[in-house]
Parts: sequence; C-alpha cells; structure tokens
Amino acid sequence: MIDLAHSIGFGLVTAAILAIATVALTMQFSVTSVANFAVGDIMTVSAFAAYAAGLLGTNVVLEAAAAIGAGAILSYLLNWGLITPFARRGAKNTVLLVVTFAAAILIESVLGAIVGGQSVLLDVPASAPQNVGPFLLTGNDELIIATAIAVLVSVHLVLRYTWFGKSQRAIADNPTLASITGVPAGRVISLTWLWSGGLTGLAGFVLATQLRSFDVTMGFSFLLVIFASAVLGGIGQVYGAMLGALIIGLAMEVSAGFIPSDYKESVAFGALIIALLLRPQGLIPAPQRRTSML
Repeated sequence: MIDLAHSIGFGLVTAAILAIATVALTMQFSVTSVANFAVGDIMTVSAFAAYAAGLLGTNVVLEAAAAIGAGAILSYLLNWGLITPFARRGAKNTVLLVVTFAAAILIESVLGAIVGGQSVLLDVPASAPQNVGPFLLTGNDELIIATAIAVLVSVHLVLRYTWFGKSQRAIADNPTLASITGVPAGRVISLTWLWSGGLTGLAGFVLATQLRSFDVTMGFSFLLVIFASAVLGGIGQVYGAMLGALIIGLAMEVSAGFIPSDYKESVAFGALIIALLLRPQGLIPAPQRRTSML
C-alpha cells in the first residue's frame, strides 16, 4: 500500500509536467486547428536555454525565465515564419501538420549541431524526499506540482475573464463569425502562439529539472505522451487536456510499480486506446467548429 501511494505521488508529478505541456498544445490547437508536432523540440530548446542560463550561476528563477522566453520566441517565430505564410497560400491543415513535423526535425538537427549529442546536467538545488501525507516527494516535486496548479489556474482565469481569453474562445468556436464581430484574429493567433510557447518552455524546464540529465531528444521522446493526453482529454479542449494529463501521468507511474519502467509509456497508450474505444470523442469533447480557420 505504501508503494502504491508513492507511485501515485510520482504520478502526480508526471501529470503536473504533462498538464502544462498538454494545455499549451491544446490551447494553440483550439485556436488554429494546427497540431504542432514541434512542441517537444520547443521544450528541448527551452531546457537548453535554462541550462545556458544556469552556467551564469545557479538561479532557478533566471533559468525558468530563460526557458519561458526561449519557448515563447521559438513558437512565435514558427507561426510567423512557417505556419502563417503557408496558411495564406491556402495550405490545408494536413500540410501545416507536416510543416510542424519538418520544423521539429530541423530544430532538433540544428540544436544537435550546436550542443552536440552528449547529455548535459541541469544544476538545480537538491532536496531529500519527505512524506507529504501518503506521498514521498522532494522539494522539487512539490514545486513542480505547485507550479502546474498555478499555471492551470491562471489559464482558467485568462480564458474566462479576460478579453484575450474570450477572443480565443470566440475564434475556437467560429473564426468567421469572430472576425465579422471585430475580433482581430491574426493578433489573437499570434499572441496564442506566444503564450502557448511560453508554457511549453516552462514545461521543458520542469521536465529537465526532474530528469536532471537530458539531451537533444528529450522533448521528442515526450511528444507522443503529450498527444496521448490531449486526445484522451478531448482534442482542442483545454479542461480535457488537464484531465487527460492527470490520467496518463498516474497510469504511467502507477504501472511502473508493477512492470519494468521502460514499458510505462505503453501502458499509457493502452489506456488511451481503451478510452477511445469507449469514448472516441475524448473525455470532454470540444464543440464542433462551424468552419475551418485556415
């Protein structure tokens, strides 16, 4: 029973990291209808940005800021330099998906040429595990969970109570009607890529702090788990992404207590398949868009 409680605690940490990345991916998809396969490599670039900031001196706030900034800038440039030009030429969403996949390969290749193929160690303050209720968590684990909660609450508040969030929801529901009623769709989309990129960068940083040692394949290895969470929760549904991340994170870590940890991702995908057989629209289905944005 104690081992199960510990596994659930580890699952909450994994779910926290996963939730930040999945919400970022889902929020961007809900506004643009473009599945961004470069999200994993944006996480990796952000983690290396945090590592570079750490070379100036161990400062978690500075490292996190570097990761968030790198993720936001890279995501914005991806939209400005690739997605928007292709969309203006009438490219279908399938083509744009392939563009993001090609961008992911390009980003990983360029990053590999710059930093090499060796793993790096992110220097973060270490703390001994301690009992938090039935769970065994380190100070870093607690900070990751608290960060995820703060991020998810802030996303909820922005989406529900700000002009920007209401504009995002209007575009996600009906982009043509939103434009007719005066919503500046181009500006909202650009800001969405910037915001989701910043969240992706933060996810890359917290994942790196958990792994400590990582290389240029870190984010790409995490990519399919992110998409599994997004699809399970309901593709394009932010609150579904939060629920999907929680289920996938718990499934991965609890299963690792009974089977070799190398297979825990397979368990997550098995849970995804079963859930989609029973509820193919996801746990919280998104409203059907009346027209495509692009």
